[in-house]
Amino acid sequence: PEHPAYVIYTSGSTGRPKGVVVEHRALVNFLAAMQGRFGLGVGDRLVAVTTVGFDIAGLELYLPLLHGARTVLAGRDVVRDPGALCELLVSAGATVVQATPSLWQALVSEEEGVGAGAGAGVLAGLRVLVGGEALPGGLARALVGRAGSVTNLYGPTETTVWSTAGVVGEVRGGVSSIGGPVANTRVYVLDAGLSPVPVGVVGELYVAGAGLARGYLGRSGLSGERFVACPFGGAGERMYRTGDLVRWGVGGQLEYLGRVDDQVKVRGFRIELGEIEAVLAGHPSVTRA
Repeated sequence: PEHPAYVIYTSGSTGRPKGVVVEHRALVNFLAAMQGRFGLGVGDRLVAVTTVGFDIAGLELYLPLLHGARTVLAGRDVVRDPGALCELLVSAGATVVQATPSLWQALVSEEEGVGAGAGAGVLAGLRVLVGGEALPGGLARALVGRAGSVTNLYGPTETTVWSTAGVVGEVRGGVSSIGGPVANTRVYVLDAGLSPVPVGVVGELYVAGAGLARGYLGRSGLSGERFVACPFGGAGERMYRTGDLVRWGVGGQLEYLGRVDDQVKVRGFRIELGEIEAVLAGHPSVTRA
């Protein structure tokens, strides 16, 4: 269980990507948590739209096949064409799809534009899984009005795909909840002194539990900076400092508010702007970036 299942590289602020080592037990815990939430079975078809270079492929490939469902692989050109992807969802009889908000926005816009055509109502009855970027309030409302159900998922690469999940219902003030922790996962909203903040107060999100990665491959110093001792757990237990700003909302749900640094997301890919600056500064014709 403690052996590595995979290493996934993500952007590093110094210009050197970080390799996150995820163990088998963390991946198995994640898959068990997702099955407990979504309950895939022989009648389900999950259309996979994510490159296998993303850890999300762990959900798209493993979860259906472990439970007798089918995985339908969408080709790269199909994913880039909202019309073609709508047609695939219909022809494949899709029941579950996981995608970033930017792709869901493209599908919603396509559905709005086709009127009574083949793409109309393509989201009806579909179990929509959203993750990889912050979910805008307008898109959340549009999805809730069209799909069978909408689940917003959150999790950094260092915590094995998704750490929290929440069913999207009414969206207030444009802020979509990222829900609560998945199975065997704990989340803390802390201040600079690692003390819990009250409900409604903004703090930094820390994640602990079975989903934590082992650390960064060959980067023990960096691992020690981000995977810190957990003052709320047992001896030797760690928690991951996400760098995300959140607050506890009504009903014990987390609300995502932004970053403590200048990290950004582009189509689900995590990018440290420092990495871009480092590459630019390395060019002989560039003095400063």
